[in-house]
Amino acid sequence: MPLTEIIGLMLAAAAAGAINAVAGGGTIITFPALLFFGTSSKIANATSTMALVIGTSGSLYSYRGHWPVIKPWLSRFVPISIIGAALGAMLLNMTSEKAFDKLVPFLIFFATVLFVSQGVLRRFINLEAKSGHPHAILGAIFFQFVVALYGGYFGAGIGILMLASLGFIGMDSIHEMNALKNLLGSLINFVAAMWFLFAGLVNWQKAGVMTIGALAGYFLGAHYSQRISQQRVRQIITAIGFVLSAITFYREFVK
Repeated sequence: MPLTEIIGLMLAAAAAGAINAVAGGGTIITFPALLFFGTSSKIANATSTMALVIGTSGSLYSYRGHWPVIKPWLSRFVPISIIGAALGAMLLNMTSEKAFDKLVPFLIFFATVLFVSQGVLRRFINLEAKSGHPHAILGAIFFQFVVALYGGYFGAGIGILMLASLGFIGMDSIHEMNALKNLLGSLINFVAAMWFLFAGLVNWQKAGVMTIGALAGYFLGAHYSQRISQQRVRQIITAIGFVLSAITFYREFVK
């Protein structure tokens, strides 16, 4: 690999790791970066997933202090995440990637708007902020399946989608939400990555280079996001969501 490609992929993975640790959507950076350096779309998708899932360990470790709080939610979200991710990964080779990509801008935009307005909407429908309404929990479990299905297929923006959903089940700490989101997101990517691995879609040379950058990005993003106020983190997440939706709208419908 040329030195410029090594540096470019490493920086892209570092930026993606930091974004994923705070909100999600890092695939929007790594996927185009791989395409720019001549990687085919399916190989780029699989390689990006593999690199980011290996690098996730940095963010998981940084959020270890929140694990006891989010543990009760794992039994509800882990099984459905595994099933959805496996189905999504299988669909990658069965459906048109271009057709599914056209949904990405709408999903990210919807999730960002939902995230911004979750407080108002929760009060409007009289949900309990601490305990979580049963209907909201069932809805969040179904929504997590859809997110995992999409995440197994492509995955850009699944973090924002999950954050929007978690706000409606009674989680009001952005750092706890991030801890659960990062754990579930890494699980979704791991299941998809295992499928891509056995399908022979991963470019290991490029994945190795990007893993180094992703590890640094995940760790720094998770570490420093907990040192600033929750309001500031929410503002960053909202900005990332709208920027990602704008980029994907432009990529799919304007360019």
